[in-house]
Amino acid sequence: MSILDIRVLGDPVLRNDTTPVAQITDDLRLLARNMFETMYVAKGIGLAAPQVGRSECMAVVDVDDNPLVIINPEIILTDGKAKAEEGCLSIPDIYGDVERAASVRVRAQDLDGQPFEIEADDLLARCLQHEIDHLHGKLFIDYLSVLKRRAALAKWSKNKDKYPRFVRKLEGELTRVSEHPDEEL
Repeated sequence: MSILDIRVLGDPVLRNDTTPVAQITDDLRLLARNMFETMYVAKGIGLAAPQVGRSECMAVVDVDDNPLVIINPEIILTDGKAKAEEGCLSIPDIYGDVERAASVRVRAQDLDGQPFEIEADDLLARCLQHEIDHLHGKLFIDYLSVLKRRAALAKWSKNKDKYPRFVRKLEGELTRVSEHPDEEL
């Protein structure tokens, strides 16, 4: 397995819509494994294909030690509203309060191509919504008010030089993510 580079804010791949996965291949399975490894090293709980420079409609999440691959996911039901602080592996050290659905039902495919549905609330619901947004070129900062978005982007402009060519290189050994809600998605 390999640790992948994470694309950061400014890379056009983060604003593009992904391509639906037509066929599950060994390359796609390897990508999923590498995405999990990358996510764990980065201490995240979710990672979408565009964040590693790929165009497939796929993401990985792991909330409460429950790893999940979602391929061609769609949110089919939402309920309630909840506001909480979010961060993103593609916008390191930037956080903001985002209002999202409190619970969701998501339809997707697994790595065997089998369709499934998952109902989620709390942190898992937030993570699924965040990652599915990535698959459609949307970032959590898009939900912030104009003033808060401006402040976040001003802070980002001071940090972006750490990531030449919009690439965040990770180093370190594979570690499991802890269960803190302030982790980056």
